[in-house]
Amino acid sequence: MTNQTKDISQTSAVTSLKNKYQAAIVGATGMVGQQLIRMLIDHPWINIKIVAASGNSAGKKYADAVGSRWCMDFAIPEAIAKLTVMDADAIKDVAKDVDIVFCAVSTSKEEVLRMEDAYAKEGAFVTSCNSAYRLDPLVPMMIPAANPEHLEILKEQRKKRGYTTGAIIVKSNCSIQSYVIALQPLRDLGLKTVRVHSEQAISGAGKTFITWPEMNNNMIPFIGGEEQKSEIEPLKVFGKVDENGITSATSPKIKAKCVRVAVQDGHTAYVEATFENGVPTTDEILKRWAEFAACSGLPSAAKQLIHYRTEQDRPQPALDVMTENGMAVTIGQLKADESCISFTALAHNAILGAAGGAVLATELAIQKNLIHRHCI
Repeated sequence: MTNQTKDISQTSAVTSLKNKYQAAIVGATGMVGQQLIRMLIDHPWINIKIVAASGNSAGKKYADAVGSRWCMDFAIPEAIAKLTVMDADAIKDVAKDVDIVFCAVSTSKEEVLRMEDAYAKEGAFVTSCNSAYRLDPLVPMMIPAANPEHLEILKEQRKKRGYTTGAIIVKSNCSIQSYVIALQPLRDLGLKTVRVHSEQAISGAGKTFITWPEMNNNMIPFIGGEEQKSEIEPLKVFGKVDENGITSATSPKIKAKCVRVAVQDGHTAYVEATFENGVPTTDEILKRWAEFAACSGLPSAAKQLIHYRTEQDRPQPALDVMTENGMAVTIGQLKADESCISFTALAHNAILGAAGGAVLATELAIQKNLIHRHCI
C-alpha cells in the first residue's frame, strides 16, 4: 500500500489509465447499493473490488446475500454475483484494498458517523449516501452542478480531522436535486424565496410496491424530517467556503411540503420562486436552463443536464424519470407573472439523487486530483 498520487486532472488521462480506482460498496445489498452497482459496473475510471454489508450477509456470495431483495431492472452482473460479501465493520480489511468507499449503509446516525470516520482514517476516500455528515461544515455536501468549489474544503478537513489520504464527501437529500439544479442558473437574478411541494417516490424509502403494498393507490402526507432537510440543505449547497468550513447561504428562504406518493421512482417538485430584482421572463429562464453546462468531462454526467418539456402534462415519472439514464432533470409547466415564477421539476431520486450523484461527485474529485491512489 502506497500513498502515491497521480495527476489525472484531464479526462483523457483518466480513461487511459491501465489500473482503475478500486472501490468498495458498503451497504451493497440495499437499494442504493444496488443502484451503485448500476452506475459502476462498466465505469471507465472505477472498478468495484469489494462489496460489504452487515454481519448477516458477510461471508456469503453477493447473489445469495441479496437474494430476492434484488430490485433492479437488470440481472446481477456476474462479476458482482460471485464476490464474497465482507463485513462492513471490518474497516481495516475493507479499506486496505481500495481507494474509494461508497457508503450506503442502513443504520443509526451514530454508527454512520463512526464508520465513515473510521474508513477515512484508514485512508479511504469516502463518498457517503447517508445523511449523518451532511451539515458538518468540513464535509462538502455535493451536487456537482451547483457547488463544485466545495471540494476545496477537503484540504482543511484532512488537516483538522487527522486524515492522511482519506476524506469524506456526502450526497444531499434526494428530494432537493430537481429544484436546486433548476434554481442554480437563476441564482444571480436575485433569488429571494422558494416554495416547493415535493411528491416523493417509494424507492426514496428503500421500498418497492411488493415490499410496501399499502402504498398502492395511496399517498402519505408526511415524511419525517424531510421538510426540514428540504429547507436547510439547499442553503449549504449554495454556501461559501473558507478555511473554517462551509457557511450556509442565508437566502433564498425556502418553505417545503413533502409527501409520499404511489410512484416507484422519481421525485417531482412543484416550485414557486420570487426574486429581489423583478421576475425574469420565461424566455430568459429557458435560455439559462438550455445553456446550463455542468460537470464537463465526467463520464456519468448527462450530456444535457436540464431537459424542458413543452407538453402541458409533462414531466411524468413514467415517461421522463430515466432521461439521460436517470442523470438529468426534466422540467415543464414554466409560468411567470408579476410576482413569481412557477415550474414542475422531476429527477430520479435513486440515481441522480443518490447513487448516480454520488458517483458523479466522486468523478469530480478524481478530476480535481483529490483522491489518493493506493491500489496501483
